[in-house]
Amino acid sequence: MRANGLPLPTPSPTAVRNLGILAHVDAGKTTVTERILFATGAVHKRGEVHLGTTVTDYDPQERDRGITIFAAAVSCTWDGHHVNLIDTPGHVDFADEVERSLRVLDGAVAVFDAVVGVEPQSETVWRQADRHGVPRIAFVNKLDRAGADLDTAVASIRSRLGVVPLVVHQPIGREDAFTGVVDLVAMRSLCWTDESAVCTSGPVPEPLREEAARRRRLLEETVAELHAEALEEFCADSALADATLARALRELTLRGDGVVVLCGSAYRNRGIEPLLDAVVAYLPAPADMPPVRGTADGAEQERAPDPAEPFTALAFKVTATPTGRLTHLRVYAGTLRKGATVLDAATGRTERVGRILRVQADRHEDREEAVAGDIVAVIGLKSARAGTTLCAPGAPVVLEPPTVAEPVVSVAVEARQNADTGRLASALARLAEEDPSLVVRTDPESGQTVLSGLGELHLEVAVEKIRRGHGVEVVVGRPQVSYRETVVRGVTGLVHRHVKQDGGAGQFAHVVLDVEPLEEPAFEFRSTVVGGRVPQEYARAVEAGCRDALAEGPLGGYPVTGLRVTLTDGATHSKDSSEMAFRAAWRFGLREALRLSTMELLEPVVDVTVSVPEDGVGGVLGDLAARRGRVCGQSAEAGTAVVTAVVPLAELFGYASRLRGRTQGRGVFTTRPAGLAPVPAPVAEALPGR
Repeated sequence: MRANGLPLPTPSPTAVRNLGILAHVDAGKTTVTERILFATGAVHKRGEVHLGTTVTDYDPQERDRGITIFAAAVSCTWDGHHVNLIDTPGHVDFADEVERSLRVLDGAVAVFDAVVGVEPQSETVWRQADRHGVPRIAFVNKLDRAGADLDTAVASIRSRLGVVPLVVHQPIGREDAFTGVVDLVAMRSLCWTDESAVCTSGPVPEPLREEAARRRRLLEETVAELHAEALEEFCADSALADATLARALRELTLRGDGVVVLCGSAYRNRGIEPLLDAVVAYLPAPADMPPVRGTADGAEQERAPDPAEPFTALAFKVTATPTGRLTHLRVYAGTLRKGATVLDAATGRTERVGRILRVQADRHEDREEAVAGDIVAVIGLKSARAGTTLCAPGAPVVLEPPTVAEPVVSVAVEARQNADTGRLASALARLAEEDPSLVVRTDPESGQTVLSGLGELHLEVAVEKIRRGHGVEVVVGRPQVSYRETVVRGVTGLVHRHVKQDGGAGQFAHVVLDVEPLEEPAFEFRSTVVGGRVPQEYARAVEAGCRDALAEGPLGGYPVTGLRVTLTDGATHSKDSSEMAFRAAWRFGLREALRLSTMELLEPVVDVTVSVPEDGVGGVLGDLAARRGRVCGQSAEAGTAVVTAVVPLAELFGYASRLRGRTQGRGVFTTRPAGLAPVPAPVAEALPGR
C-alpha cells in the first residue's frame, strides 16, 4: 500500500525503476538500501553495517572497513513496480564506480546527513549526476541524531548544490523524539514505533497543523513558480489539489527544475515507505527516457526503449566470481534471450550469452530473457569490458562509454616470492579488467610494475584484493602522485621533415606546426592546412603521433597536457609519404617543439575539509601550512571547527594518522579532487628525473 494514498502520477506503462543511492561516506546509503530491501520483503532480516551483515556490502573488505567500496546491484518490488537499485560508494577514491553506475541509471536518491547537510563528496556525486542528466530526489537521513535539523540541511542543499528543494515532509518530533513525518502532499501523518517497523497513517497532529499548513502553502507557492499548469490552478483557486501537486512534483523532478526532499531515519526504519512511494511517483521509468543515441558507420543512430527494437545494451561493470565472469548490462532496447548471439561493437566479435542473471548483490537468479529497461548480468562473454556496447549482429551501434578518471597515485608492486610473479601479473590484469580506473604499467627505467589509481585507499583495496583473492603476497612501494607537464609559452612555425631512405620505398613527411597553451588540462589538435597539402587520410596518423609525443614530456618524462597543437602547413611525396611517415614526423616534431617551449610541472591538488574540536585548530592550521596547504575558510559551530583548504595530494600521504594524533582521535577530514596546480620550483627540482 502507498503510504501517501495518492494515485500514481506515472504515465509510463513500464513498471520499472532503475535508480542509484548516492551520498557522502557515512551518510547512510547502505542502511537506506538495507531498509528498502526489508520494507519490500526482498530480505527478511535487517542488515547492519556495524555488524557486517548487509546484503550490498558483501565483500570482506567492505565489511572489515565498514564502507561501500564496490557498486552493488539489488532488486525488489514495491507497489507493483520492479526496482533495480545500485548502492554506490561514498568515498572519493571510488568515484569511478559511481560514474559507471550513473551512466546506466534513470534516477537517483541522494542521501544527506541531517546534522551536517551537504558534504564534499555529496557535492561531487551530485555534479556527476548533473553531467548525466539523472533526475534525483533527496532523503535527509539521521533525523534522530543530536543536532539534526531538516531546515538547516535543506538550506545547505539550496546553497551548495544550487537547486530548488521541494520539501514534502515535516518531521514529527526532534532528535531522539523523532517518530514520523507529516506528508505535506496528502496532508496526513506517517508514524513508526521502535516496536514495529509498520507505517501507520492518520490525521496531522493538532499541535502541528498550523505549521504543516504553512509549509504546504510554501510548497505550493514554490511549485507554482516553476510549473505553468500549477500556476494557473494556484491563481484560480489560491491552492493546489493533491493530484495536481503530485503531478507537478513529478514533472519538475524529470526536468531537473526542482528536487523533492523527504526525511527520516533509516537506522530506526522511519521514512522508508514514503521514500519508496516517492521513487515510484516521481522518478522516471525506462519508457519515460528518450531514445539512447549511438553511432554506426559514422552516422548517429537512435534506439528507443522498446522490447521490439534491435537489441542494444551497455556493459558497465565486469566482475570475476566463482561461478564465472559476470558482465553487468543495462539493456536500452530490444530483448536478450538466453543462448543468443550478440555483437561486441568495439571489437566486431560475436559471442554467445550462456546465462542471464538477476543480480542480488552476491546472489543470482537465472532468467530466460531481459528486455529494454532491465539491468542484468550475463555469463559467457569473454571479451566485453566496462564501456562495451553489445548489440544485435544485424544492427550494429556504438554507445558512448562511461568516462574513466585519470589515475593520480601510483605504487610499485612486486611479488614477495619470485615464483608468484606470474600469478601477480594475472591478478593485476584481472583487477584492471574489473576496474578501468586502475592502470598497470612497467616503469621503463626501473623495470618495476607500477599500479596507479585514484587515491591511497583505492590502491590499498586493490593490493588487499590481490592478497585475499589471489593468494599472492605483495611488496608495495611508497605512494607517488601522477605529475603532469604543461606548456606555459609555446612555439610557432616549427618545421620538421622526416626523411628516411634505406632502399626500396622510403618515408617522407613534412610538417609545420604551432604549439600554444590551453587553460584546461586537455589536448586539442586542429589543422589549418588548405589545398590538400596534407591529405585527410593521414589525419589518424597525425593524431597518433601527437599521442606518442605527449606520453613523456621534456621536464621529467611525465605526460603532457594543457596544450593546443595546430598543423599550419606540410608537404608530401607521391611515393614515399605514408601514415607511418606522418606519425613519425609528428612524434619527433612535437617532441622538438616541446623542448623549445617553456614548460611547467603540475601536480594534483585536492580540496580538504577538516573537522576538529576548536582547541585543536591551531595545530591543524600549522600542519596544513607545513604541507603546502592554502587555507580557504574556517567556521565554528557547537564546539567544532571546520577548516577548508587546498592541499597538494603528495603532501597528504599519512595525513589521517597524523590528524588523529594531533586531535586525540577526534579530528576527521574528507577530500575532493580539485584539479592540477603548478609545482613550486624548489619542490620540482627535487623530484626524480629532474
